[in-house]
Amino acid sequence: MSQVVEYLSIEEPGRGEWKEKGSRFLSFAYPVENEDEIKSRLHELKLNFPNATHHCYAWVLGTDGNHYRANDDGEPNHSAGTPILRQIHSFQLSQILVVVVRFFGGTKLGVPGLIHAYGHATKLALEASNIIRKKLQSSATLRYTFQEEGLTYRIVKILDAQIIDTSYNPEPSMKIRFDLDKFGLLESINEQFPTIDITCNRDI
Repeated sequence: MSQVVEYLSIEEPGRGEWKEKGSRFLSFAYPVENEDEIKSRLHELKLNFPNATHHCYAWVLGTDGNHYRANDDGEPNHSAGTPILRQIHSFQLSQILVVVVRFFGGTKLGVPGLIHAYGHATKLALEASNIIRKKLQSSATLRYTFQEEGLTYRIVKILDAQIIDTSYNPEPSMKIRFDLDKFGLLESINEQFPTIDITCNRDI
């Protein structure tokens, strides 16, 4: 079986709005890289909409669909976070957070009504987003001597990598990010540049 090297996500934030029986549901879809970014987005929305009744959300990280979370934020169990998550899965998206902010309109919707409202609001935000195919990536740390700096930049070019950070204390090192489909080049790179230490960490 071939290794999966691509996944679907959204290119930039998308937004939707749904109204039902006086309640207003604002939906926000964000591309995210990690849980710290998710926490930051949630905090930002709570600051922007402090008078909202609920801030319900779901997110998916990774590409196997097994790293996710759904939160009802006080709504009946599985009436908000779960339908949000279900829509994310139906679009086959990863590296994504969707938050639906509800302003209660005075009329209770019941669990079926909530499931429909949160799910539909999520769908509107995702439909308003530009869905793109992204490549899985790996990061690596290269450790080298000052005399080998030119060779290190050759490795960066071979991998078509992005330099994330460089450090010269206590010795030269460089952190890079490159597409996972270039991972197979590492063996030949290690043979070609045996004195440069390459430590890889697969991430997305």
